Amino acid sequence: MDRFSDPFLEPGVLVRHPTRPDWGLGQVQSVAGRKVTVNFEHAGKQTIDAGVVTLGFAGDDPQELDRGTS
Repeated sequence: MDRFSDPFLEPGVLVRHPTRPDWGLGQVQSVAGRKVTVNFEHAGKQTIDAGVVTLGFAGDDPQELDRGTS
């Protein structure tokens, strides 16, 4: 069985898609194996195969955005 593990991918983490900057900032909603559901600012909920696309870590605290840090 194909096992995938990325310790930073967990619900609540902020990410960016490496080839879709127009989607904006995303927040991980769920992780099920390699399937990661992310709610992006400008693209809504998208299911990403994390074995194919490496999401960029943008932070682990959505409140950072409100404080103006990234």
